Amino acid sequence: MATTSVSKGCFVFKPNFKKRKISVPIEDYFNKGENASEDSKLRFETYQLIWQQMKSETERLQEELNKNLFDSLIEFLQTSHSGLQKNSKDWSCQIKLREIPTAALVLGVNVTDHDLTLRSLTEVLQNNVTPYVVSLQAKDCPDMKHFLQKLVSQLMDCKVDVQSKEKESDRVTQKNVHYSMDSLSAWYMSVTQADPKMLRKKRTSSCQCQSPPVVLILKDMESFTTKVLQDFIIISSQHLHEFPLILIFGIATSPVVIHRLLPHAVSSLLCIELFQSLSCKEHLTTVLDKLLLTTQFPFKLSEKVLQTLTNIFLYHDFSIQNFIKGLQLSLLEHFYSQPLSVLCCNLPEAKRRIRFLSANQCENIRRLPSFRRYVEKQSSEKQVALLTSDKSLKEETQSLLENLHVYHTKYFLVLRCLHHFTSSLPKYPLGRQIRELYCMCLEKNIWDSEEYASVLQLLRLLAKDELMAMLQNCLKVFQSSSAKELGNTAKKIEEFLAQFQSLDETKEEEETSQSQSKGLQKTDLYHLQKSLLEMKELRSASKRQTRFEVLREQVVSFVDSLAREYLLPPDTQPLHETLYFSSAHALRQHLNAAPRVALHTALNNPYYYLKNEALRSEEGCIPNVAPDICIAYKLHLECSRLINLVDWSEAFATVVTAAEEMDANSVTSEERGEIIHARFIRAVSELELLGFIKPTKQKTDHVARLTWGGC
Repeated sequence: MATTSVSKGCFVFKPNFKKRKISVPIEDYFNKGENASEDSKLRFETYQLIWQQMKSETERLQEELNKNLFDSLIEFLQTSHSGLQKNSKDWSCQIKLREIPTAALVLGVNVTDHDLTLRSLTEVLQNNVTPYVVSLQAKDCPDMKHFLQKLVSQLMDCKVDVQSKEKESDRVTQKNVHYSMDSLSAWYMSVTQADPKMLRKKRTSSCQCQSPPVVLILKDMESFTTKVLQDFIIISSQHLHEFPLILIFGIATSPVVIHRLLPHAVSSLLCIELFQSLSCKEHLTTVLDKLLLTTQFPFKLSEKVLQTLTNIFLYHDFSIQNFIKGLQLSLLEHFYSQPLSVLCCNLPEAKRRIRFLSANQCENIRRLPSFRRYVEKQSSEKQVALLTSDKSLKEETQSLLENLHVYHTKYFLVLRCLHHFTSSLPKYPLGRQIRELYCMCLEKNIWDSEEYASVLQLLRLLAKDELMAMLQNCLKVFQSSSAKELGNTAKKIEEFLAQFQSLDETKEEEETSQSQSKGLQKTDLYHLQKSLLEMKELRSASKRQTRFEVLREQVVSFVDSLAREYLLPPDTQPLHETLYFSSAHALRQHLNAAPRVALHTALNNPYYYLKNEALRSEEGCIPNVAPDICIAYKLHLECSRLINLVDWSEAFATVVTAAEEMDANSVTSEERGEIIHARFIRAVSELELLGFIKPTKQKTDHVARLTWGGC
């Protein structure tokens, strides 16, 4: 690419398009420094497989949770539209027809999830009610003109058949010139009356009518301009006989916002019905129940990681989609940072992979803290075999991994059983949601906590009906599972229930016999007082437990023994590191945005991001080769609340000229001073833009510091 010429000129070199950047396989990124492994491709494929399974499960859950809401919405839309048709043949007979059917859909404050819900709703409505479904946002409709423009453009995209496509394309130019409800009504009448047979073939709905309704979804109803909403509703009500419109308001806060935005004269034109979506907390509980509190997926989260994700959900956005993205990031980080995550798969496949583990992977198993604790408890001969023989290690690893999967099966069953006993107690000592109980069990031995002791005390005060209801719920949990190891537990619960039922029969017999004997005795006032005193003396002398109290104590002891036996924390199990992701710090770095900390780190220690050895410096020192904004920032940290620009500029020049002494012969001192002054002004402007300083009128040639610290 060199050129030789006597005269100066401009030479153009065309890029060589044949040389393309070599793409690196994604699985190669799993080779991370000291964690490099020859199983990187297999780990990446396993990650993809597990995530696809989790993703499909979450989508199925989303459909199930929205099914009741969507079914009720479809019924409302079909009933409203068919009711209008039955009342009048030409849509214009009665004044009542001017009321627009409106569904107020309260979606909750998790605004980031609304788009997915409304997108699914649009697909359902197009398949079951009408092909004409339009979704509008407030940012696209600042005035009535843009509102109608977006409405018309989206309606014309709702093509029904080929013939209507041709007719609509002829009218596009006209609609782009002038948008009005008259032209929109004319377009609708021409399209729907073109070929009603094709319309019926296209739709699979039960509403077989020649004039399908137009459903307009306002995604963020609170953000719409009041005047735009009022004008559109008034105009639409006038054209409802020729343009059958149905509104769906997406509401994040409360239905009261409808009456706050619309006066009575306008809201009276709407026939409003309220629909409430599922609570985001209930949605989170369902997602955790199906993704983490199950043996279907081998991947699990530690207590700190799960607490981090739930805290972000509860205290930031209430977004299920963001929670699932955090779960995906945890899964990716686990397979990326843990070489032994190759064993995080179903049990038969994991046993097969263990047989083909390399010598390096065997050493990785020996380095696991849980495995080292397990080896220390074994006999000396077995210790030598596990630490020296790969064959013995692989056989023991297969056995330990099988025990870990069996542990999870029992763990989740007993966890659900304990939740049934504790979720309805006063003040909820172990939490109301199962995720709260799960976090406690992940952290430590649950029976060592004060909350667990208070739970046992409350259980000893339960009535018979409450206790039997809890036992029946636990019996359903154990009967619904295929765990053979806990079959005796289900039988024990059935025995308790049978004893409670027999207790009722004996109690009835005792009551009838006592009533017969009391009927034969004389019950005067003297004998009654005497018998009461005798009963008090007997109770104070010897407090004897009834049969119900004895049986209740046995049930409480039974539940306590289950928790102590099966709810051991996961970190007590060997090889738990292969399935559990525990790096909460790495997760916080990705999910918890801290721009202030990042800015301070970048300006105070530029080496952290630039990785230039020349920028390494001791704490408190200012490297003279650092970027100008870093030098100005570190100098401003040494100042008080008001910074003198002259002193700041001189200090900046002193630091900068130390790095430019070698170039002093190339330019004059005046030129160098002007260059340094210009660099200082630019650095100060950048600091002002970032919000570290601001101009002040208190003193001339001073700026006010907006950060803490200093003199």
